[in-house]
Amino acid sequence: MAEELKNNEYKNFIHAFIEEDIGPGGQYEGMTVHTRFPPEPNGYLHIGHCKALCIDFGTAEKFGGLCNLRMDDTNPTKEDTEYVDAIKEDIHWLGFDWGDRFYYASEYFDKMYECAEDLIKKGLAYVCELTPEQMREYRGDLTTPARSPYRDRPIEESLDLFRRMKAGEFPNGAMTLRAKIDLASGNFNMRDPAIYRINHMTHHATGDKWCIYPMYDFAHPIEDAMEHITHSLCSLEFEAHRPLYNWVVEHCDLPAKPRQIEFARLGIDHTVMSKRKLRQLVEEGKVSGWDDPRMPTLCGLRRRGYTPKSIRNFCERIGVAKNASTVEYAFVEYCLREDLNDSAQRVMAVLHPVKLVITNYPEGQTETFEVENNPNHPEDGTRAVSFSRELWIEADDFLETPVPKYKRLYPGNEVRLKGAYLITCTGCKKNEDGTIAEIYAEYDPASRGGNPADGRKVKGATIHWVDAATAKDAEVRLYSNLFSDAEPDAADKNFLDCLNPDSLEILRDCKVEASLADVTPPGHFQFMRLGYFCLDTKDSVPGHLVFNRSVSLKDSFKP
Repeated sequence: MAEELKNNEYKNFIHAFIEEDIGPGGQYEGMTVHTRFPPEPNGYLHIGHCKALCIDFGTAEKFGGLCNLRMDDTNPTKEDTEYVDAIKEDIHWLGFDWGDRFYYASEYFDKMYECAEDLIKKGLAYVCELTPEQMREYRGDLTTPARSPYRDRPIEESLDLFRRMKAGEFPNGAMTLRAKIDLASGNFNMRDPAIYRINHMTHHATGDKWCIYPMYDFAHPIEDAMEHITHSLCSLEFEAHRPLYNWVVEHCDLPAKPRQIEFARLGIDHTVMSKRKLRQLVEEGKVSGWDDPRMPTLCGLRRRGYTPKSIRNFCERIGVAKNASTVEYAFVEYCLREDLNDSAQRVMAVLHPVKLVITNYPEGQTETFEVENNPNHPEDGTRAVSFSRELWIEADDFLETPVPKYKRLYPGNEVRLKGAYLITCTGCKKNEDGTIAEIYAEYDPASRGGNPADGRKVKGATIHWVDAATAKDAEVRLYSNLFSDAEPDAADKNFLDCLNPDSLEILRDCKVEASLADVTPPGHFQFMRLGYFCLDTKDSVPGHLVFNRSVSLKDSFKP
């Protein structure tokens, strides 16, 4: 894996640009690399944001620089501290920190207004009275320039109107302030874009001080410059906006000149990552909340049992590219499985229990076996597992009439009980409906630990079990992809029609070994032969254990 990461690092064009910028003769020679992560606090971070924040914080980390956390609150919406706190928690959980460099975009509203007035005074901005409908009508096309009858408005008149806009004299939509750039530009973002609009709404931080608010494309470069950001790293949809970003930096009186660099956003199949659509899933009750373990949100992934290491490894392995692409969700699972295979404690649990009675084992007798906690790490030690005459095993570990190549329990077949004894199946008892009520077997007392004294080879499988005398009841939730369609976000589809009706299966009356009674969330475990599981952080309480399946043991995915 180290070689893979080294190769991805070598191909990272962002790092190559930065090395050139801070090298001899570069525009930031001798300066500290300074990046920022600027989420909008109107929802929870998802795995797409994770790629961006890993690039922002990780780049600063690589170059020994700094990374700010800035809440993008340029829209006058009510702050929801739930989102702000969740964003901070997610970033810390992933292992990144912003120190004392936490900001709100609204802190720079005074500077933004000052810059806007300066642009008017320089003849580089004007007040336009076109309605939104007229703006679209006059926008032009590739062969027709845009137009505005207000473009040549006298500077003093625009300045007066802009100040009156600020004073609240005009209703929403009556006027905008537009940058005076190039109405014939082939880049429509440069066709005199609006940089301020009227919006009579109370802002969570500034109250009613403002009734005009800056547009994002105007605000963002000013925010970056005020924080002395050297490299403003953003997703590819802002590439066409970069000339406007540079225009603002060039024509406003700012303390720094940041450089914008774009990278491709993360796309994952069987997933939607629009905050609007994720909010719709929550509000319409399609999921249990933002932290539903089927959601691509970081809080959802965390609750499902994803680890910071697995997500960071995933982001590093997919690399940084200029071209958009879609990654298989199976690769996310692969990275988690790889991490948990190394780190998760092994335990025994039975999800579809059926009673196994060892008829020749003394009634009332119990004993314990020492079972390794993690074969990859002997230093993690062992734990004592109790054993008695009656055990729970998986229902599909027995067939009364075996199919070809079936190596588990059937009458006459010998198998190993994990870490305990060899047993030979002698039969079963059925319920009236034909289902199996109990399975019967005899054990070989001379095979303690699973090794027969006579050295005979056992062709049967090794199966897991839980002592019926000490087993704890548990609820287990099996999660699959939230969407059955690989492209639920396609333009010609209603993403709600693509929901997977089988994305959650709840199993009750499962049996787990007694050692799990006192563990605390999240706890990461490999249920032997079944997959990787964790305690649910919301619903699992003492006396009512709830486990979420994080990922299955194996699949056919190859990275």
